[in-house]
Amino acid sequence: MRDSFGRSVTYLRVSVTDRCDFRCVYCMAEEMTFLPRANLLSLEEMERLCTAFINLGTRKIRITGGEPLVRRGVMTLFDGLGARIGTGLDELTLTTNASQLARHAEALRAAGVRRVNVSLDTLDPQLFTRLTRRGRIERVLEGIFAARAAGLAVKINTVALKDVNEDTIGDLLTWCGRFGFDLCLIEAMPLGETGADRIDQYVPLSLVQARLNRHWTLTESAYRTGGPARYYNVAETGQRIGFITPMTHNFCESCNRVRLTCTGTLFLCLGQEDSVDLRQVLRDGASDAELAAAIEAAIARKPKGHDFVVDRPHAAPALGRHMSVTGG
Repeated sequence: MRDSFGRSVTYLRVSVTDRCDFRCVYCMAEEMTFLPRANLLSLEEMERLCTAFINLGTRKIRITGGEPLVRRGVMTLFDGLGARIGTGLDELTLTTNASQLARHAEALRAAGVRRVNVSLDTLDPQLFTRLTRRGRIERVLEGIFAARAAGLAVKINTVALKDVNEDTIGDLLTWCGRFGFDLCLIEAMPLGETGADRIDQYVPLSLVQARLNRHWTLTESAYRTGGPARYYNVAETGQRIGFITPMTHNFCESCNRVRLTCTGTLFLCLGQEDSVDLRQVLRDGASDAELAAAIEAAIARKPKGHDFVVDRPHAAPALGRHMSVTGG
């Protein structure tokens, strides 16, 4: 599939639920109203949509949330999609907060998952609970090491937050090196009302990288995962550090992905509201050919890029949609 700008769209991110057992300060409000379960696609409908994307050339699927592992029966989706690896699909991955990972790690490996991204913004137990508003880091660490023991490659995703965790990223880098994890830093994005001041949260990763360069030897790497991160080798640890910079460096020129929500809404850009309702297409009884045509028509509408800007005149989000709706 190619959009109107000639970009090949080969990466689908699927949010299987908007629910989460955490309430991270940059992701959602403390008191959230989640979607009624009746509004959600069934796991069978999700698998049919994913299969349609695979048949149209999607090579990588990432399962996200909310927290995807709180969705009841979600392993049936992993099993179904994992069976397509090598017959159209190259890779099936997962982004998780790891709170439920310990009990699913072996099954994920058996389903064909080989890599997981874990959201972890600090190693300090008290700060972790404050940032997640309810999480326990011990449970997350248990999940991370269960994944490692199951043979899954683990990458740690960290949102850099001004005056909160920006000075402790070196500690995370050391810890990741010790256990063989890559680290990926992400700039806070203005999505959804979270009860936090957006200006107060944002720190440019160029500043974070400059600070890291004082103590670490970072050299550019050709390593890519299909996402927007730019990677550097860390000489002192032998691992990699990635930087995702939606605010300070627009990476839209090479965007290869779209996002499917748990309600069947296809968002063509994380930073735009333009979307297509594939649930209605499914439930209107579309044939496989009609479903494929609807997806191709949607891809043709993919916008050139997002509208995130650094110098927003106020602290309000650029979009009302919470990060948990589309999975980042």
